[in-house]
Amino acid sequence: QVQLVESGGGLVQAGGSLRLSCATSASIFSINAMGWYRQAPGNQRELVATISRGGSTNYADSVKGRFTISRDSAVNTVYLQMNSLKPEDTAVYYCYVDLRWGRGDYWGQGTQVTVSS
Repeated sequence: QVQLVESGGGLVQAGGSLRLSCATSASIFSINAMGWYRQAPGNQRELVATISRGGSTNYADSVKGRFTISRDSAVNTVYLQMNSLKPEDTAVYYCYVDLRWGRGDYWGQGTQVTVSS
C-alpha cells in the first residue's frame, strides 16, 4: 500500500506564503506523476499543479505565476510553494501520486490551507 504524508498547511494572511510537502512511500521508479489538488467547501476537487516523471509541470490558470511545484527525487517528496496567497485559495489540499504500469493513483489525507483577508 502506497502512503503519502502531507505537511505545511495552516493559516496565513492574504499576500502571504506557505509551502506544502508530500512524501510518498512509492518507489521513484514506479512514479509517473505527482501533484496537488484542492477542494473548497461546496466545490468539486480541482487540479492545482502536477509534475511528471520527466519534470514537466502543469498549473491551474488560477495559480499560475503564484504557485510552484517541485520535487526532490532523492527523498520521493513533492513540494508546492504558494506565494501571494488569496482568500480564494482557502481549501483542503490533497497530494496524489500516479503510478506507472497501471498500478493506479493514491491520495494523501489532505492538509488545510486557510487564507484570511
